[in-house]
Order: sequence, then structure tokens, then C-alpha cells
Amino acid sequence: MSRAVAENSVSPVSDNNFPFFTHSMELNDLSYETPGASPTLGQLLKRVGDVRKEETGDETPVHQILDVSETGSVEPRSLPFVLSFNNLTYSVKVRRRMGLPGIFRRHRQHRLGAATATDLVPGESLFSKTKTLLNDISGEARDGEIMAVLGASGSGKSTLIDALANRIAKGSLKGTITLNGEVLESRMLKVISAYVMQDDLLFPMLTVEETLMFAAEFRLPRALSKSKKKMRVQALIDQLGLRNAAKTVIGDEGHRGVSGGERRRVSIGIDIIHDPIILFLDEPTSGLDSTSAYMVVKVLQRIAQSGSIVMMSIHQPSYRILGLLDRMIFLSRGQTVYSGSPMSLPLFFAEFGHPIPEHENRTEFALDLIRELEGSPGGTKSLVEFNKSWQQMKHTRSTSVHVVESNQQGLSLKEAISASISRGKLVSGATKNDASSTSMVPAFANPFWIEIAVLSKRSITNSRRMPELFGIRLGAVLVTGFILATMFWHLDNSPKGVQERLGFFAFAMSTTFYTCADALPVFLQERYIFMRETSHNAYRRSSYVLSHALVALPSLIFLSLAFSATTFWAVGLDGGVSGFLFYLGIIFASFWAGSSFVTFLSGVVPHVMLGYTIVVAILAYFLLFSGFFISRDRIPAYWIWFHYLSLIKYPYEAVLLNEFEDPVKCFVRGVQIFDNTPLGAVPTSVKAKLLETLSSTLGMRITSSTCLTTGSDILEQQGITDLSKWSCLWITVAWGFLFRILFYFSLLVGSKNKRQ
Repeated sequence: MSRAVAENSVSPVSDNNFPFFTHSMELNDLSYETPGASPTLGQLLKRVGDVRKEETGDETPVHQILDVSETGSVEPRSLPFVLSFNNLTYSVKVRRRMGLPGIFRRHRQHRLGAATATDLVPGESLFSKTKTLLNDISGEARDGEIMAVLGASGSGKSTLIDALANRIAKGSLKGTITLNGEVLESRMLKVISAYVMQDDLLFPMLTVEETLMFAAEFRLPRALSKSKKKMRVQALIDQLGLRNAAKTVIGDEGHRGVSGGERRRVSIGIDIIHDPIILFLDEPTSGLDSTSAYMVVKVLQRIAQSGSIVMMSIHQPSYRILGLLDRMIFLSRGQTVYSGSPMSLPLFFAEFGHPIPEHENRTEFALDLIRELEGSPGGTKSLVEFNKSWQQMKHTRSTSVHVVESNQQGLSLKEAISASISRGKLVSGATKNDASSTSMVPAFANPFWIEIAVLSKRSITNSRRMPELFGIRLGAVLVTGFILATMFWHLDNSPKGVQERLGFFAFAMSTTFYTCADALPVFLQERYIFMRETSHNAYRRSSYVLSHALVALPSLIFLSLAFSATTFWAVGLDGGVSGFLFYLGIIFASFWAGSSFVTFLSGVVPHVMLGYTIVVAILAYFLLFSGFFISRDRIPAYWIWFHYLSLIKYPYEAVLLNEFEDPVKCFVRGVQIFDNTPLGAVPTSVKAKLLETLSSTLGMRITSSTCLTTGSDILEQQGITDLSKWSCLWITVAWGFLFRILFYFSLLVGSKNKRQ
């Protein structure tokens, strides 16, 4: 039977580790399960952890690895991994900040051939220049260690992390990135790595435990049972130190939730739920107090010691955090000014001629010195050159032990990953059964129908805890329906009643579309969560689009029923039960098309206010060209194409066809023919005489009961003769599906989450 195995793999001891590593221990007191047997490596390491906790009082739980095997035996740790990056260079084009006088002066100098420092260089133009963000950066990170990238704001820390995490377009980044000597493919990197953004992007109304459980559903193998996934989540909660906050919601500005440090640890937790081989973090301690920041980095140390490569950018670590770091890279304006162990900093700067004072924080001194050099005429060129010569001296003395070990084993990268998976790693949903194969591990942990179910459950759970959002929308629909019902109460079948019906239908159909505008911020709030999750194949974009549509349907059905029931009988619309059911169907189709249209815009427009402006404007144009204000045969030929693109046209025509399709129902009889003319105000007796005169002139008898206009005549007057009501209904539904498809393509094109 499978079980959770706590495994604490301690990296090789170095001087920069905590003092508890220097304490001597007596191993003779160890008791073994088998008498006379030698202690295993796992038992020795466990004893090290126990003694460390006793002497330091450290209660941070060790990293938990879920053993998916049936034997549950503790196997040796997988082969070491070494992430190497060489000569990384990345440049972008930026606009020149220049006024008109400067432009004319530069243009005149260029025209006259003046050789000045402001001459254009290849690749630049009069209005743009090239800025180098990374300039020939090299280094390596190993499993079991934390590598920190340091530097002032704008030095290139986040850019380097993005480059290593494959968040920069291939054509823009120059250099090589290898894992154990093999170039990393984008697809492979996605399934063995995780990236933690600087901002905490979480659903506010989910608890810590639910957030991690949904992450487990996305990232852990489908072959694992629900109970095993729960075991992994509980182990991770203990590892992250979140046991007391497990049942607390994440919270936001309007809802009280967990603290900032706990939020950050949850953000890390959802990306390490599958125990990735490589973990990238962009300033995980940003905005935290010193204690919370230390706890976060302490968790990262546990993750590294479990056999993962941890790389993070950090602005200015405290003395305690410095003791947890194994390797450091200092950057200055995209160049490396130091690369090595924190313990080597004093020697490095002493040889450079700027020794670090005895009681001063090493990183603070280094950053202050780098800033001072940046402000000097020569910049940091001298420090960059000194670092290059210093690195060459180091590399002549030793080579990478990890690479040598891997080469001795003769395993390829895929085989090493498979070996790592077989020893407990859960990357990309792989299990022991498929780890033996050197073929690629699956891109997604679950089939798409599982992804749809999990995404739908998460959305419903989050929405259910904010009922005020749907309540406000339902209230708006009911209030609008109530106003329309009382305003157009029991319309008659007179000519004025016909005009009032046309006005009611136009306003009602446009209202259904306008009330869908609240769908705009839904995806805009989730955009970066979606980008983070799909960037490492948590689920497919198509699964997100389908679940987004499915979750919206119940609320749309309820809103349609509320609006239809409020208005149909109160206004006095025709058709009976069948007429009501079709009216309900077209209202639902309108809500569906409007919701899909707004959802598509949310995938294209990046800001809420800009989105609302565009939605209101386009819906106004749809209403203008729907055929209510001006009939189809009166619309100018150069605008007729917009009439057929109008989303409001089809539901508007459908309800008119539903209302006026009865060929025997009369709407204008006898003297009512004069109602909408200047003669409408004359006495009825005069109208009767006019009707007699008109009858004699036309040669046909027209009495006060003669039907002059039927529903078919009204439809013909409005130019509604091309489509049946059912065709209009299906076209409206089809518009909804079209915009959902366009939403998918907008996610496919616009959510790459990569720099250019």
C-alpha cells in the first residue's frame, strides 16, 4: 500500500550553512530495525535532522515526497542535476526620449555626416535605440542548492529568471541553457519546472487547503487516488508551515484572509505541488517582514534539499537569509559582477581592493559598492573584468562534480528525469509506470474532461462564496423587468400598442446584452492566474474556455427565466405557453451571445475601464443597426453589412416574429387607420365619414370592424421577411459559440506570457 515518505536530503556541508551543521554527533546511539545492520544513508540523514531540530528549535517540517509505488520502500536519491547557462544576452528596443529640437539637430548632424557620439549604430533608428538587459551572463545551478540573483532595481534580476524559465521568445535571447549538458526543450522544461511570480495571484474566496487541493488535481497524475492527493496536500501544508491557516480563505481587499507571508507560501505551494525538478521564483520575499521572508526562504531550502534546483531573485537578503543561500550572482546593468558562494564574498572583495568590514552585512556592502561604482565615470567595468579573471582562476582548479558523476553513469537527460520520477518526483503527472520509458512524459497530467470538471468546481466554489455578485446582477434584471412590466402594462392591439410593442422589444433585447457587461472583469481578474497556470501546462486553454462557458450557463438560465416571467404576461405578449417558451429561449440565447461577446472582449482588452467603454459603444452600434430605428430597406447600402453583424438584430426579429406571426390577428381596424396621422385627433364621427369616402373611392366597403393591418403586414413594414423565428434563434446561439471560439484564439495568441 502506498504511503507518504518523509525524506530529508541534506546538501553537502559548507561553511555558509547554519551552525547546527558544525555540531558533532554520536552515531553509536542509533538503533536499527535489523540487529547488526549498518545504518542506511536515509537513517543517518534523519538523525542529522532530528539533532538539528533539538539544538536549534527549528520546527519547519521537512520536505515530503509522495511515494507512488506499491512497496513504499525508500530508494536512493536520483542523480544530480546541473542547470548551466552560458553567454546569455538579451536586448530590447526602446523609444528615444527626445523633443523636436533634438530630433532636428540629430537629423541635421546625420545629413551633414558629422561624426559625433550621437551617431546611429546598426539596428537603431532615429526614434528607437537598443538597450541590453542581459550581457553575456553565465553560471550554473545545482540540485540541493539555492541560487540567488541579486542586484539593484533594473539590474536584470527578473530578466535572468525569465530567460532561464523560458519566458523570453527564442529569437530574442542569445546563448545556451542546458540541463546536465543537454539543451532543454521548451516542452520538457514546462513539465519539470515551476515558476513563482512576484505577485500572489490566488482566488480570494478559496481556503489555503482548497487552493492547494485544486493545484494537486491539476498537476498530480490521474493515476493517483483522491486520498493520495490529499496526503500530498496535507504534507505540503505542514512543509509550508500553514497548518494553522489551512481552513482560512486567502482573502482580498474586501475579505479578511491569511497574512502576506502565508499568501506567499501558498503561491509557492501551488507551484511545487508536483515536486518539480527546477523551481524559479521572482523575488519571493518582496513586501514581507524579515521573519516572514526568512520562513519563505527556509521552505525553499527544504525544497532544494529534496533534490530540486531552486533559483530566485532577491533584492536585499538579511543576514539570516544569507546563511541559507548556496550560490549568488550579483548583476549590474545586465552584467555579472560576482558569481559564487556567499562565503567567498569577503575574499573576492578583499582581492578587489575593497575588503568587507568585519561586522557589516556582506550583501549590503556589495550592493552599496556596486551602486557607488555605477555612479562613477568608469562604471562597474573594473569589477566585471575582475570577476571574469577570478572565475577563470576558480575553474582551472576544479570542474563540476555533478556533470562528471552524470557522465560516469552514462545516462541521458530523459533517463535521469525518469530515474528521478521513479524515486518520488511527480513532475508532469508522471508515475513509476511511465518513468521507465525514456519517451517524453505527458504534457498534461489529466485528460481534458477532468480539467473541465476541476476548473468548473473551482469557479463554482469561488463564486458561491461571493453571492453578492450574482445577487446584484439578478437584482438589476428584476428591476429592469419590473420597470418594463409596469411601463408597458397589458398593451392593447391598437396601432399605438404596436408601436409600444416595438419599443419594448428593442429595449428588452438591448438590455439583455448590456446586463452581460459584468462578465468583463471576470477573466480580467483571472488573466494572470490563467497565464501562470497554463505556462506550465496545468491545463489546456480549450479546457478553460469550455469550463468558463459551462459555469456561466446556470446563471444565464436563471436570469432568463426571471426576466421572461416578469415581463411576458405583464406586458400582454401573444403566443400562450408555446409563445412564452420561445420568448424564454430567445432571451436565454441573447444572454448567451452577450456573455460570449463580452468574454471575448475580455480576452482582447487588457483593462476593465477600456473594456467597458468598448462594450457600451459596440452594443450601441448594434442597437442602431438592429432595424428598430431604421428598417432594413432604408439603411444605406454602405452600412448594410453592419446590419447583418448586429447581435441585437436576430433576437429582435425573433421576438417580433413570435409576436406577430398569427395571420388572423388584427392590429388596425376601421377608423384606427387614422390613429398615427394628423387626423387622429379629429372626432370619431368625422373619421367614419372619411372612411366612407375612402371606401367609395377604392370601390370596397371598409367599416369600423374591417381589419386593415395584420401581424404579417407589420412584419413586412419592418422589413422582417428573410428569416423565420427559429432561424433567428439558432443564429443568435451560433453567435455565442463563435465568440467562445474567438475567445479561445485570443487566449492562444495573447496569453503567451513571454517577453519579445
